[in-house]
Amino acid sequence: MDTVSPDFTIVGAGLAGTECAFQLAERGLRVRLLEQKPERRTSAQQSDSLAELVCSNSFRGADLGNAVGLLKEEMRRSGSLIMTVGDDTRVPAGGAFAVDREKFSQEVTRRIQSHPLIELQSVQVTAMPKDRPLILATGPLTGDGLAEDLARLVGRQHLAYYDAIAPVVSAESIDFTRAFRASRYDKGGDDAYVNCPFDKDEYEAFVSAILSADQVRPKEFESERYFEGCLPIEVLARRGPKTLAFGCMKPVGLTDPRTGRRPYAVLQLRPEDHPATAYNLVGCQTRMTWPEQRRVFHMVPGLANAEFQRLGSIHRNTFLNAPEVLNDDLSLRAQDKVYIAGQLAGVEGYVESAACGLVLGIELACAQAGLPHSACRPPPETALGALVHHHLRRVVRDFQPSNVVFSMFPAVEDPRLKKRERRQWMAKRALAALEDWLVKLREFEGVRTANRKTYPIISGVSSPTGVSCVPSG
Repeated sequence: MDTVSPDFTIVGAGLAGTECAFQLAERGLRVRLLEQKPERRTSAQQSDSLAELVCSNSFRGADLGNAVGLLKEEMRRSGSLIMTVGDDTRVPAGGAFAVDREKFSQEVTRRIQSHPLIELQSVQVTAMPKDRPLILATGPLTGDGLAEDLARLVGRQHLAYYDAIAPVVSAESIDFTRAFRASRYDKGGDDAYVNCPFDKDEYEAFVSAILSADQVRPKEFESERYFEGCLPIEVLARRGPKTLAFGCMKPVGLTDPRTGRRPYAVLQLRPEDHPATAYNLVGCQTRMTWPEQRRVFHMVPGLANAEFQRLGSIHRNTFLNAPEVLNDDLSLRAQDKVYIAGQLAGVEGYVESAACGLVLGIELACAQAGLPHSACRPPPETALGALVHHHLRRVVRDFQPSNVVFSMFPAVEDPRLKKRERRQWMAKRALAALEDWLVKLREFEGVRTANRKTYPIISGVSSPTGVSCVPSG
């Protein structure tokens, strides 16, 4: 590709950038993918691999009655790189979908580097490239120079809020005379989570220690704005003494084998890799100083002698006010043929970021081939279509990043359906709409169906992931 101009240039090889590049290349388009690693890393990155999972190794819920579970299933059926690799590197996590962090990123890197139509270049992009069409997928830690260019183009300063990372401990340092292995309600097998049970006094002392701990003070950020779904544990603790016990440390569905009773509170640990040599402290993202993290988290029953492989930290999360500055095709209103993908476009979460890259890649490839934009986007009944449509609505006063939720979908007006039944019905509707769209898309693209993996519409049977979706009525 060195002597041939690319059809598209993408800046950023995270989840959105790699997924978008893969979708374009799979449709015969040449892609130049610019990534600053290994020349430079952000403060949150620790490896030179692409698609690095900097916060957690979890892709969240797996069940099709969960919006993000449905989104993952739609991505699978749409030929997603991220979900293909995710399935190949999955680790036990109960009802959640988690991956081996290192193996996942390494495999995404291998597939991108080996693709004949993708040229990966290691370069730090400090200003808006002149290439067109251009896709910006630089994520929450977009560099200052590029962010300033964006702010100038859209006529407003970029928005920023804090994102926090949870600590990771080595498995061999966990005291299993106190901690025990189990998933809530025995969901997903006993090896999915390690549980550290608190009695009332231990819990209250732990909360008190969190509240009194020294914290890293913000310097480069203008104001403290956190995403509600990833709040630091100290922010939650300040909301009330029982907030953690009713939130990320709720003990429901768990029984301490030492006492035969439900604990007062539980701190759960989730495997970081497939051999389960390291565990992530679920819900313990924090901005406490590192010495204070060691002091506070060593108070957790079972972690008195824990060895930390990574301590928590905070980083800036930059995103655009999508409803105000983006066109319906995810391009900047202020700059022709500059498109935004992933968290920079205002979606929140690993899966949502990759989904945004997938949709944009498919849409741009279809548009390049002459298909009308209305036919390129997944239907609004699907999780893919609902997610993108939601983030482009111009009715939001204070735009904030959002995970995919069922409230984004077209409503189901049937009072006979209970909440779970309604969600199952919406999942069935979404997969049917997705399959119709994919069939039409494949016909237009001229892709031989024999070369693509296809799945039957779910109707009271298990999906390819083994997750049941049995609609009522």
